Amino acid sequence: MPSPNAGLIGKQGSLREIMTPALVLDLDAFERNVRRYQQIVDLHKLQARPHAKSHKCAEIARRQMAAGAVGICTATLHEAEALAARGTSNILITSPIVGQGKQDRLLALLEQGITLTIVADHPEQIPSSASEHTLHVLVDVDLGMGRTGTRDAESALRLVDTISNTRGLSWQGLQAYSGQVQHIADLNERSKVYTDQLRSLADLIMALDKRGLKPATVSGGGTGTLAIDCREGILTEHQAGSYIFMDVEYNAVALGVQAAFETSLFVYSTVISSNVPGQATLDAGLKSFATDGPLPRIRDGAPSGTTYAFFGDEHGRLAFPDADHRLPPGSLVALETPHCDPTVNLHDYLHIAQNGALVDIWKIDARGSC
Repeated sequence: MPSPNAGLIGKQGSLREIMTPALVLDLDAFERNVRRYQQIVDLHKLQARPHAKSHKCAEIARRQMAAGAVGICTATLHEAEALAARGTSNILITSPIVGQGKQDRLLALLEQGITLTIVADHPEQIPSSASEHTLHVLVDVDLGMGRTGTRDAESALRLVDTISNTRGLSWQGLQAYSGQVQHIADLNERSKVYTDQLRSLADLIMALDKRGLKPATVSGGGTGTLAIDCREGILTEHQAGSYIFMDVEYNAVALGVQAAFETSLFVYSTVISSNVPGQATLDAGLKSFATDGPLPRIRDGAPSGTTYAFFGDEHGRLAFPDADHRLPPGSLVALETPHCDPTVNLHDYLHIAQNGALVDIWKIDARGSC
């Protein structure tokens, strides 16, 4: 089923007529973010492998690869399947895949002839490949988060040995991602914590090198550690995801790059009631935004100082700085997303805006799970 806003594409000023709640992408800001990220990683001789868990959209993956990315990441097998079906040809799945059912699906995906890489921190995560196509494998390394990853060099070495002796598999190197540092607001504090973690990764690379097993690929990093990853020079490819959109969480983080990324992603919402002095009710509530972080922030359409609060599953409440302020029903309000990745997962479409008009609609191909 197409978006109910499809009839507005190409109509001058059509963004004012959009039916809401609608996830809206500012095309110009998005394209500047894509170019800026690629310029930064190119300058520091890193390969870009942006994380599609942020956008789940084959059209965005295509544009990232056209800009110079070597491939994309997905967090799940489901995301990889959905994006491969729409033409994405080089995918790293960054979470271990466990269970015979999922490993059968993994091998079926490999049969499509795409370049496919998985990660593993335990032998049970390594499929007994019976494919004529090579499945690439990175050993996942725990930098201290405790979520996934090997904890010591000997465990990593045993996994490398297992991968190397399994037909159809090719050990490519390491993955090392530190999620818990990405949103440390102060750059110096973030740098101190993360640099200590990277030292342990450098030690592991050295230990592997001494055994003649220097990894060709060391993949990791995120939007919050981009400047540090470029400075330290340990990674060979970079997995940032949120940089294309930005959100309330990341806009509170000092990224340390020369030119900050721009907010390009918004939820557009409509005032549906304004009978209570000093407030108005919107049609975007808990079902339109991620709720694991800060509140959405007003970007446009309401008086300065107006705040948003959840007001139910389908409703949000605007609180005006002055009780005399009023927005009549039908008023359109743009809000920054609090956490872009899980917000995107709640929507079917990205509505692409440029110069006040809806110029395209991109399907969020890989939303959902399993």
